[in-house]
Amino acid sequence: MKNLGLRIVIIAVLSAPFCGFASKANLTQLPKRKIFKIVSPGSRIVIEKGDPGTEDNKYGFEGGRVVRINKDYHLVTAERAGDPKIVKMRLAHWKSRDGISWQRVSTLYESSGEFEGKDPRAALWGPMPIFDKSKNRWYLVYVAYRAKPNDETGWYLNHEGKIWLAESQQKGRNGIDGPYKDLGIILQPDENSGPWEGLQGTDSFFPYKIDDTWYGFYGSAQTQADRNMDYPKWCVGLAKAESLQGPWERMSERNPIKLDPQFAENPVVTRLKDGRWVAMVDGGGGGFKYSVSDDGLHWSRAVRVPLERHGRRWWSAMRTPLCLIPEGEGIYTVFHTAYTKSEFANVGMAKLKLIEEEVIHVE
Repeated sequence: MKNLGLRIVIIAVLSAPFCGFASKANLTQLPKRKIFKIVSPGSRIVIEKGDPGTEDNKYGFEGGRVVRINKDYHLVTAERAGDPKIVKMRLAHWKSRDGISWQRVSTLYESSGEFEGKDPRAALWGPMPIFDKSKNRWYLVYVAYRAKPNDETGWYLNHEGKIWLAESQQKGRNGIDGPYKDLGIILQPDENSGPWEGLQGTDSFFPYKIDDTWYGFYGSAQTQADRNMDYPKWCVGLAKAESLQGPWERMSERNPIKLDPQFAENPVVTRLKDGRWVAMVDGGGGGFKYSVSDDGLHWSRAVRVPLERHGRRWWSAMRTPLCLIPEGEGIYTVFHTAYTKSEFANVGMAKLKLIEEEVIHVE
């Protein structure tokens, strides 16, 4: 049920910027910073099981990105369409005028669902539509995995992830509809992979441009049984390239970027009007988070957005934020995915407000 409730306000604080593994001392002095307030009654469901377009989607939604083009919201997401669960997948495009009522537009890609570890495109995840102004064209980055049953050596349902780049065959902003043509793999496990990268391979990728250089958050997870305990199981790092097409180079000297000491996945980056950057981050089931950067390279410790304290909690596990869309007057919309007790993952929506406030750190 899509619910509304009373207006509730709460503050979430940004910590001082840092990169890599920070000591406690890095977090004890906080300057005057931007902070977010929740200005919606928690999260409301906007797509759920039984809605038009979900008929052939067995397990719901996870990850992707929402963008706004003119007056319309566009959701490009991974549908956990069938069995094997989280292997048989579709990358789908949805559209909405108000962000509440959604229409399924098309399937952009569908995975094979092969389950013997032979097909490198057995499972498809993490679709991120990216507009390249220099090309006047939309591009799609997404993850392709091999898949087979798990065993005592590791988690193989999604392993050996590789990042694919596809190009819309239509120019202009409306070209987000596609169709898309694959250009090839732009990032994958190789001899340059860091010691924090693991069996899951490259599990996410979000490129963004600073001046004339492209940077990208990429992720990995040590889902093998014999993991490197010096790092969190799920981490993210940065890569850079002169063009979206690559070649992409890992910024190994600063990786991993420790947005969170326990779990960080699927960052989605937005630049604010004041020039600063915000990364919305999947916090691993306990709630999504955000990190801030003055330059797009040095990032603060991620702060959780506690939606569960407000309104009706309709989810069993909060998952991935899909955007940070400015609506005017300092208000931002965050769409996100979240699992429910029925195993179907819905799409939800919350509103945040960005304000200036003096922040006092308390030990």
